[in-house]
Order: sequence, then structure tokens, then C-alpha cells
Amino acid sequence: MRNFFKKISWRLSAASLAVGSWLLPGAGLGAQAAPAAPAVVVVGGGLSGTFAALQAARLGATVLLLEETPWLGGMLTAAGVSAIDGNHRLPAGLWGEFRDSLYARYGGPAAVETGWVSNTLFEPSVAQDILRNMVAATPLISLRLEAQLEELQQEAAGWRGVFLQKNQRHAFSCRVLIEATEQGDWLRALGVPRDLGMDSRAASGEAFAPAEANDIVQDLTYVATLKDYGPGADRTIPRPKGYDANLFRCCCETADPSQKNSSLIDCARMLSYGRLPNGKYMINWPNCGNDFYLNVADTPPAERRLLLEAARQHTLQFVYFIQHELGYRQLGIAEGEYPTADGLPLIPYYREAARIRGLVRLTVNHLISPYHQPEALYRTGIAVGDYPIDHHHKKNPAAPPIDFINIKTPSFNLPLGALIPPDFPNLIAAEKSISVSNIVNGATRLQPVVMGIGQAAGTLAALAVQLGVPTAQVPVRQVQASLLRQGAYLMPYIDVPVTDFYFEDIQQIGATGVIKGVGVPYKWANQTWFYPEWPVSEYELLDGLRPWYPQLAQRWDASGSRLRPPYLLSLLMAVRPTLTFSHLEAVWQEAGLGDVLPENYALNRREAAVLVNRLLRPFDIAIDHRGLPLAKGTDGR
Repeated sequence: MRNFFKKISWRLSAASLAVGSWLLPGAGLGAQAAPAAPAVVVVGGGLSGTFAALQAARLGATVLLLEETPWLGGMLTAAGVSAIDGNHRLPAGLWGEFRDSLYARYGGPAAVETGWVSNTLFEPSVAQDILRNMVAATPLISLRLEAQLEELQQEAAGWRGVFLQKNQRHAFSCRVLIEATEQGDWLRALGVPRDLGMDSRAASGEAFAPAEANDIVQDLTYVATLKDYGPGADRTIPRPKGYDANLFRCCCETADPSQKNSSLIDCARMLSYGRLPNGKYMINWPNCGNDFYLNVADTPPAERRLLLEAARQHTLQFVYFIQHELGYRQLGIAEGEYPTADGLPLIPYYREAARIRGLVRLTVNHLISPYHQPEALYRTGIAVGDYPIDHHHKKNPAAPPIDFINIKTPSFNLPLGALIPPDFPNLIAAEKSISVSNIVNGATRLQPVVMGIGQAAGTLAALAVQLGVPTAQVPVRQVQASLLRQGAYLMPYIDVPVTDFYFEDIQQIGATGVIKGVGVPYKWANQTWFYPEWPVSEYELLDGLRPWYPQLAQRWDASGSRLRPPYLLSLLMAVRPTLTFSHLEAVWQEAGLGDVLPENYALNRREAAVLVNRLLRPFDIAIDHRGLPLAKGTDGR
């Protein structure tokens, strides 16, 4: 296997990794001593890294979590993107738990519906506090903040490395490594094959992609968190060096970009876009705002700080424009929000990183038409998203004029194989480095999706440790079953919430494709519906069962008529000949679907899903990372 015993020694000093001007807190962070041999090491305590550590530890794995800044949470906290984009009606797993903590802290859902960009807005420092509390309540996590990974060596049994914290070097060894840094720095150092920038149309198979590949990434942003200091206050900052008001003249254009040829000039609306609780404002504005073009994905960390300083200054210029030109002098940089000298976030908001070439790659074709692709990647889903394909390219004139926001897709799920790089046993990629096309990255980069990626990465890591196998050999269905037990979605069914009594049955049947969901591209919150009350036909069910049961391949006796118990039983008996109507009726009763099952009863999609799932268990048939059934006897566990 390529690079299997390759030693990597990528020495990074604390100064070279610094981004911005941190005011480093003193001693007493309360981090536990690192275990001599943690089962899992997570490099990067950003959003996916924190959630990966939480999930792996909750499943019984000892975890060492390394983060180079003083904060956990990455883009959600340290980068200041404190308005959740998407998944409002899909609050599954750890994302739902985190949101519930926000509700408890602020006083309910209405208290965080403060800005028009999101249903959930909050102060970054509050989210940081919640994440620290979640980690502190998980004893198997050893948290090391302001810690830089310096050396990493891949070995047959896992990984060995050295990190630096407070000028002291610490060695560790582990079974599984999760790379969750903001820019995938250690994926680059390890030589993991990756793609950076826009894929060519030929390579991705996407009609929307440019004819030729390029290295153009999305604009990044240094967010600013402002606070309203009240009438009469003047919190205007000094005029920044190089200030040019013309750069921001069109910032009050607030029309919805998905509505072509529309125009709306409203400066107050621009500011209320990211209005936070307690009189604060998230300034993360793309139209003549604080987006900035820089591609630092493959830039050695030692050079990043100088390059990123230009982006910080651009944001300060935008703040000055808001105060000086627009007249909002009472809005000043929020004091004490971040542990930084200038009051800006600790890191920039990176919308994109180089993406691994994983066991599979998710393209926009899979999103638009998941059931009609050579690979059935939807069957391997481990996280869901409903946000549209949103790319930021306004600050780079060289970017091809692709109308990303009007590439219409339904809600979607992410395949497990997108987290696994081939030829690197026991390595998992997370954050924005997963195996998706450049176009799809515009939808998978959003916070709830990245939370789900982290939860899935932690689940995969813990199972690899428990089973004693490389990550690529952990059965897909075992990862999915664990996620379901954690209340996570495999399929993005908007009308079957986690609280539904038959949630697990419908999720499992959906992940086999025996009964398929219906996708609906819809504004800024795309949808997929299961329609549990809808009728199901004989043909629909037979067609869904054929890929799993060769016994049914030659049956063509199904019509478009409503599915009724006698025909359902005939299909079940073709697979399990000993079944009788009494068995069917017993499961009907045990599932709480009713007392009596009349033979002429027309079954709906929910009822058919429950009966098929419990009597045939198609979800238990092992699949590969493409979503195809494994041959009998194949090691699919």
C-alpha cells in the first residue's frame, strides 16, 4: 500500500501556525493528561473535529483532541459564523443536542430567531462555552488546546506522533487518526491524493462544471461581530490603512440571488441579516462586503498569517464603512467576544479546502438524481443537508460565471466512503476535506452538515477500534445502525422526524431504496419527503425489492394497483417461504399498526415500510461503499 510506512515529520512552530493575534490565556485550562495510547486522535478541534471526538468517546473510545487555537468549534465559534445555515427541520444527532443547548441558554427557539439569514443565531462565545461543556462532560476525551501537531508517522497498527503544547513536546500513539483541520494540512503532509479548486466537466461528469479544471476556491471571510452600544455612542474605529469606500458602495443590495433580476437596496436589512441575541451583529456579507479572495489551502502554515492579514484589514475597512459612511457609529466591535487583540475572530471562515479522492466521490449528479446513478451512494448515507449549492466567488474576477445558486437539487445525504481515503488505513478525513466535487462542496460546507460529518467520523473511528479492522473494512450498515441509535438521519426525510415512532424502520427502508423518497428543490431549504400516508403500489414495492432478492428478478405480476396484504405476502414468501398471513398479522399488531389486518386493506408507505423491514430485514444485507450488495460470503460483516 502506497505510503503505508512512510514517515512524515512536518515540523510546525506555534508562531508559524498562529492566525491572527491571539491573547493566549494563562495556565489552568483544565486539560487532562494525554493518555499514553488513546484509541483515537482527532487533529483539529473545529466543528467536525469536536463532534467526532464527542461521538467516538461516547461510543467508548479514548480520544485525544488537539486544537491549535484556544477555542473549540472552528467556523461556528473561532471564525464567528454564528448563524446556522440549513437543517432547521432536520435537527438530528449532535446537531439537535447542540441546538437544544442554545435554546436552553437563551430561552427557547424564538430567542435565537433574531436575524433573517437563519432560524438559529447566537453569540460565538456562548457556543464556545456550550462545546467546552459538552467535551468536559465526556471523560474519555483528553482535550489539548493551543497544541500543535509536529510529527506524524503511519505504522501498521495505526499512528504515532508528537505534539507541542506550552513549549513541551508530548508523544502519542493511536489506532485511528481523524484529520479535521480547517485546510486539511496533515492530509497534504501525508501525501493523500486530493483535488483543489474547480473540477473539469469531463472529470466530474457534471454538466454545470467548467470545461477546464482550475485551482479557484471560494472566497474566505474574516467575520466581524459588532455590538450596538446605544444611541449617541460613537464606536468608530480608526480609518484603516488602504481604506477605499468604493469597494463597499453596493453593500446594501439585499435581493435574494436566487431570484433573478430582482433588486432591493436596504442598509438596515443588510445589517439585520446576521443580528444576534443581546444586541450583537454577525458581519459576514458577500455583496461588496467582507468576503476576500485568497487560496491558502496548499500554503505552508508559516506563510498564512501574513497573507491572511490582508483579509483582516479588509474586514476592518468594511466595519469602518458601516460606521463612517452608513452612519452606524453606535455599532462597534464587540468587546470580549473573542480572545484576540483587535476583537476579530481567531481564524477566518474557510469555505473550501482541498478535497480527498475518497473511496467514492459525491457529485451534483448524485444530488439531483440519487436513484439513477451507477452507484447507489444514497444507500450509504451518514449525514444529511438541505442547503442549496451556495458558492462565493464575487471577489475573484477569474472565476467562471457559473450560476451555482440556481443549480436546483433536493435535500441530500453524504456517503460514508467520502470520508475514507484509499491506501491510508485508519485515516478519516473530515471538515471540508471530504470526497465531494467542487460544486457539491457549496452545499456540504454548511455547519449542520459538517457537524454530521464529525459525528459519522467519530462513529466510524470507534467501530474500527472495537472491531480491530481498518476504517475501510468497517461495515457500512454497522456505521449507519449506530448513527440511527444516536438519533441521526441517514435519509433527509423532512416529514419523518426523529420523534416518529417508526423513524428507524423508515430510515432503514429508505436507505435500501425499497421505498424511495421524493426530492423537492425548494428555495433555501431543499426537501425530501417520504410521504408516509401515501398509497404504495404493487409494482413500486416489487421494483424496490428486486435488487436485493434474486428470487424476485423474474416476477412481472405486479400492477399499479394499491398494495394489499395478499400480494405483499406473496412477495415475502418468495424470499421466506415459511411465512404465513398469521406472521404478517402478528408483526402488524406488534408494531402497533392495528388490531386486525383485513385482507382487502390498502397499505400506505409507512405500513409497507414497517412490515417489509421487520419481516425481511433488507437493511441487514451487507453493501459496499458504492451502495451495492456484497456477494454472499464477502467480508461485509
